[in-house]
Amino acid sequence: MGANNGGGPAPAGLPSGYVLRPYRGQEDRGAMAAVRLGSAERDGVDLRSIVEGAPTAAEIGEVCDELDDPSENQILAEHPDGSVGYATVRWWRERDGTWLYLHRGHLLPEHRGRGIGSAMLDWAENRIRRLVQQHGTAQTAVFGANAMATEEDATSLLLDAGYRRVFSLVELELTDLRLLPLGGQLPAGIRVGAVEPTDYRAAWRTVVDSYADAAFTEEWTFDRFLATADPTCWRAVWDGEDMAAVALCSVRPRDRALGEVEELSVRAESRRLGLGRAVLLDGLRCLREHGARTARLYTGTDNPHRSYDFYGGVGFRRRNEYVRYRKPVHF
Repeated sequence: MGANNGGGPAPAGLPSGYVLRPYRGQEDRGAMAAVRLGSAERDGVDLRSIVEGAPTAAEIGEVCDELDDPSENQILAEHPDGSVGYATVRWWRERDGTWLYLHRGHLLPEHRGRGIGSAMLDWAENRIRRLVQQHGTAQTAVFGANAMATEEDATSLLLDAGYRRVFSLVELELTDLRLLPLGGQLPAGIRVGAVEPTDYRAAWRTVVDSYADAAFTEEWTFDRFLATADPTCWRAVWDGEDMAAVALCSVRPRDRALGEVEELSVRAESRRLGLGRAVLLDGLRCLREHGARTARLYTGTDNPHRSYDFYGGVGFRRRNEYVRYRKPVHF
C-alpha cells in the first residue's frame, strides 16, 4: 500500500474521509506533536520519559531531520479534522549482521478501531519491502516494531499481524539525587575521574566491548559516538593506565532538572569489583552539581549482568517497559 498524496480516493482498507500522505516537513511537526500528546493518557505515556515521552514539535523535527529521506519514510494519516496519526520507518545493521527495519506508528485514540492503524502498518511493511530490495539485504532483514507495555492497542495490532516479542527495556528513575548512597572502598591502584577528549576512543571502546555478547544491539561507530558527545558529566574508572569502566551521564537539554545515564559499561575482566557502582555514583553526583534533581536510565530486562538488580541497589525504581517485536520479511 503506497501513501496517498491527499487528492484522490483513500487507499483500500481506509474508511471514507481518511488518506495517507507523505510527510511535508516543518509544517507537519506541530500536528505530529499533537498526536503524541493526545495519545498519552490512553497509552500510559510517561511525559518525562527519556525513551518515549510526548516530544515537542522541535524534538520531532530533530528526529525527522535524522531520517534518510523523511518524505519517503514517513507518512501522516489525515481526516477532514486534520492530522490524526503518523508512521515512520528507519533501519540499521546490528552487530550480528541482521538488518533491522523498524517502524513506529502513533494514532489518536478516537480514530482507532477503524482500520487506520492497520493501513499505516501495511504502508510501513510495503515500504520496508521496497527498501530491502533496494539495499540487497533480503537474507538478513527483519521487520521490527516497538510498543510500550501500556500501549494495549498497538500491542494487539502487532500480535494480530504476526509479530512476536523478542526483548524489552525498562526505564528506571532515581527520584532524588540528594539521597545518593555512599560509595564503597575501591581496590588499590584504581581511580575515578572525568573523561577528557584524549580519552574518547577508550571510552567508546569500553562501551562497544561491553556489548560484545549482547543480542539485538546496533552497530555504534566512533563517528556516531563523537557526534553526540556531551562530556560534562562523563566519568571513567582507570586501573593503572587502562580504562576499566565508564558512565556517560548528561543533563537533558530541555529539562535541566532531569539527568540521564546514557551508558554504564564495565570491562569483563573488571567486573565484581565495585567499579560500576563507583563510576555511576560519581556521574550522578556530577549531574546533581549541574542542576539535575532526578535521574533516569533504561536497561534490558534479560541483561546477563543483572543490571536491573544493580540499579535497584543504588535507588533506581521502574517506570515503564518498552517492548521490541519482530517478524520475518516475506515478499
